[in-house]
Amino acid sequence: MRDLDLKTLRLLVAVCDLGNMKDAAAQEHIEPSAISKRIAQLEDAIGTPVLVRGRRGAEPTPAGRALLEHARNVLFTMDRIEADMASFKGGIKGQVRLVASASAIAESLLDDLAAFMREPAHQDIQVDIEERFSKDIVSMVREGVVSLGVCWSSIDFGGLESRPYRRDELALAVPMGHPLARRKSLHFEETLDHDHVGLQPSTAVHTMLHRAATRAGRTMRYRVVVSNFDSAFRVVGAGLGVSVVPHEVSQLYVSAGQVRIVPLRNDWAHREFAICYRRRGDLTPAAERLLDFLVQQAQDSPKPG
Repeated sequence: MRDLDLKTLRLLVAVCDLGNMKDAAAQEHIEPSAISKRIAQLEDAIGTPVLVRGRRGAEPTPAGRALLEHARNVLFTMDRIEADMASFKGGIKGQVRLVASASAIAESLLDDLAAFMREPAHQDIQVDIEERFSKDIVSMVREGVVSLGVCWSSIDFGGLESRPYRRDELALAVPMGHPLARRKSLHFEETLDHDHVGLQPSTAVHTMLHRAATRAGRTMRYRVVVSNFDSAFRVVGAGLGVSVVPHEVSQLYVSAGQVRIVPLRNDWAHREFAICYRRRGDLTPAAERLLDFLVQQAQDSPKPG
């Protein structure tokens, strides 16, 4: 098969998105007949039709749908390459892909990213952020799928470089009027006689709490399992159980009178986050600038406790 032409792939995506060649031609500033010719040449090159043309427009064939998915990925990658290469001339430009744990996103990371992007010097930097579990974050960074990852510093980074980020404290969210709501502080083990609202088993929080319960010779009793901290607070506020949550993200719910927060005395309740990456020399200028900004934000922020 000859090398596929990027312009033809872009036209194929436009036709499939818009449903007909006339609208795709108007969008791409080309004649419909020119699109038809390019698509025909593409079909000849791969040896199978990619579009079904009818009175109502054009639809991809099964082969066309498979090619369409690859075309979108190729075009997205080419756009990223163009943006990253632009960062080496003129000002700092480019696209940075970052993955982070739910805890990091729920706390200060989004605020730090917003502060980064508000600075005039960073107006041409695009940041894509995605939530993933800690073990997946390390794998994606190691494989070069993303530039930066943010997760607990206690995880095995497996040779990746890392920098300290922010700290937080885990605490217990309890419904108003709950027996534990009167406590000024407590150990996690004292919560095991009560129903818990937990996160999914694949999360680092879930694993850590189960290890703590096992060390105490106990098991956790779940009333509800949710997918994020926002849902956990809502379920606790409804009186269905208690939940171990990051203290920093609890203020909104405490202010609304939905829950009360009780500090945990356990040493593991004090956590540190880290930013990991393959090697600093491999980072694009945009990713390096974001890394330095996040580290500085963490250094300048008040420490919890």
